[in-house]
Amino acid sequence: MTIAVVIAAGQGTRMRPLTETRPKPLLPVAGQTLLEHVLDACADEVERYVLVVGYEAEQVRERIGTEYANHPVDYVTQDEQLGTAHAVEQAREYVDERFLVLNGDVIISPALVRELAHTEGSAMAVKPVDEPQNYGVVALDDSTVTKVVEKPENPPTNLANLGLYAFEPEAFEYIEETELSERGEYEITESLQRYIDAGNDVTAVEYDGPWLDVGRPWELLEANEHLLADLDHDIRGTVEECVTLNGPVVVEEGARVRDGAYIEGPVVIQAGADVGPNAYVRGATVIGPDVRVGNAVEVKNSTLMENTSCGHLTYVGDSVLGADVNFGAGTTVANLRHDDQNVRVRVKGECVDTGRRKFGVVVGDRTKTGIDTSLNAGVKLGVGTRTKPNETVTRDRNTEYSDD
Repeated sequence: MTIAVVIAAGQGTRMRPLTETRPKPLLPVAGQTLLEHVLDACADEVERYVLVVGYEAEQVRERIGTEYANHPVDYVTQDEQLGTAHAVEQAREYVDERFLVLNGDVIISPALVRELAHTEGSAMAVKPVDEPQNYGVVALDDSTVTKVVEKPENPPTNLANLGLYAFEPEAFEYIEETELSERGEYEITESLQRYIDAGNDVTAVEYDGPWLDVGRPWELLEANEHLLADLDHDIRGTVEECVTLNGPVVVEEGARVRDGAYIEGPVVIQAGADVGPNAYVRGATVIGPDVRVGNAVEVKNSTLMENTSCGHLTYVGDSVLGADVNFGAGTTVANLRHDDQNVRVRVKGECVDTGRRKFGVVVGDRTKTGIDTSLNAGVKLGVGTRTKPNETVTRDRNTEYSDD
């Protein structure tokens, strides 16, 4: 057995506005946080966790606690987010044996962690990809790593670095020697190269299964779709007599689905949620804790976080709604462009192709829309945003309207 050092310190600025109020590893996917999915994936292979926290660290501590999956959890703080090597270095006082390094904001399978954990010595996970020039690429001598090259024009292999590692404790010597990169970070790939150049072997663990780097809002939907594909039907809450459940549906204890609702799975309805009457919920959708989905509301392939309300005559498609959001009656989300091109979203000031023909909106916590608001495909509404009744929103909004 070994230790899992899990990096959960970052904000995730590409996920804004969702991460203005929570750290990225606590974003929900398929009914759990990203971080919990990572901890679950390695629970059978480790004896304890060391979580490296930073941005909104107290939220992580409150969510995970001092024990998870019957394993003790220690916390170390990375006050400044100065890169992966710097984050791992903070854990040194808690690590005196072989350890795994995992990011707390990816979707990985237990099989990948198991293979990495059972490979002797130091190792790293790699995956064959179609366009290796877009990744950190691993050069090999047989199965031994000789070099990691960032986004090379002429990749030596088609094996991408997945950012999951197993190290012997002596690796900390090379982590401490790592210098600041041109990007202003202490990067674990440089630590790895120093380790290799000093004559230490690192084995490439080739894996061709699921691995999702969840970095931008629409990738939350992709992760939902992946994880809910194997959903098991489970009804523990209240489902009234005239409800139709088609496909795998989870209704947690304390949730209620009212007469006339049509639920077409895979759908998860979490504790305290209230759906219907006469609502239509479909696609890979998660209705979060204490969410209200009311009369004549349709929700498709979306995530609605806790305490959000879409009470009347509303359509939400291919969207991510934060916590405590209220959509006024008749609020409608567009999730398809008229020219049938992929929807584009502004991320850190740059207009980015989502790769998705259908994508709706990203809504920060505590946002409220006026009745009959129309939201265009790809729009982001910041935390606490307000819209006027009958307003059409075609651009990102981060401030409240003014009646002046």
